[in-house]
Amino acid sequence: MDARTQAFGGPALIDGFGRTVTYLRVSVTDRCDLRCVYCMAEHMTFLPKKEVLTLEELDRIASAFVGLGVRKLRITGGEPLVRKGVMDLIGSLGRHLRSGALDELTLTTNGTRLTEFADQLAAAGVRRVNVSLDTLKPELFRTLTRGGQLAQVIAGIDAAQAAGLKVKINAVALKDDNAGELPELIAWAHGRGCDMTLIEAMPLGEIEVDRTDQFLSLKDVRRELESFWTLTDIDHQTGGPARYVRVAETGGRLGFITPLSHNFCEACNRVRLTCTGTLHTCLGREDASDLRAVIRAGASDADLVDAIRLAVDAKPQGHDFQIARAAAPAVARHMSTTGG
Repeated sequence: MDARTQAFGGPALIDGFGRTVTYLRVSVTDRCDLRCVYCMAEHMTFLPKKEVLTLEELDRIASAFVGLGVRKLRITGGEPLVRKGVMDLIGSLGRHLRSGALDELTLTTNGTRLTEFADQLAAAGVRRVNVSLDTLKPELFRTLTRGGQLAQVIAGIDAAQAAGLKVKINAVALKDDNAGELPELIAWAHGRGCDMTLIEAMPLGEIEVDRTDQFLSLKDVRRELESFWTLTDIDHQTGGPARYVRVAETGGRLGFITPLSHNFCEACNRVRLTCTGTLHTCLGREDASDLRAVIRAGASDADLVDAIRLAVDAKPQGHDFQIARAAAPAVARHMSTTGG
């Protein structure tokens, strides 16, 4: 792994609408050991190895972004911890924390492999992880993930907390599956000292079901929660799109990510790099810049920087998400391909 800490001069990464990009989400694989019904088709065709960036290529591109002023890197997938050698990449990227060039290196995971990797993540400089968990009911968990074991994820959360990692629980709100369970899930997370974030189902990829049957507006969820809890808006930021409240009765923080009922585009500071080297500057648009082609053509660091700046400058003002019966997804790519 190249041990350089690249530092590029010049202006920060600012898009055509004046938003400064300081947050890069890096997908290291499109593969996952679960098949969540809102994320993937049951029988997925995964990418051939030759199309996926090597760990060294992922490091080079991510490090170029750090050199251009990105302060937060989030490692995603698919499930990032199924990627062979991923801890070599995470350990290498940790050098930017030690140099002060990076504020935070984080991970989004389904939790199934945290028992194996939690201590290594902490040693690499990771201080917090997001764990996707939509239910505390073993049978429903098995259904939603098409075969997953809830106990395995709970054990992973235990391991992460034992390693000193701060854990945030992410749950997708699903009208006919977990809507009635959300208060229990929130209280459980807060009882463990974990922040909780609720996410609206997003129209990404063909998944064999109609998302209008799944979609639950978080405006409605908040209204329901406020019928028995006291929610107070707070100015808490993690670098992502969630708007947070404090729940007086549990003492915990609760975030709402609302790409459909209340979009967050005006303050978007994020871009996403897929495991194939495609840079998406908007989650909800079919925009794409092929950075794999740039580096595999023998690009210099300056060439790579130019390609990144050109892509960020064209970042769209907002996404095209909408949920409508029989409507095609806003974008054809799956969330597992896009990267968390």
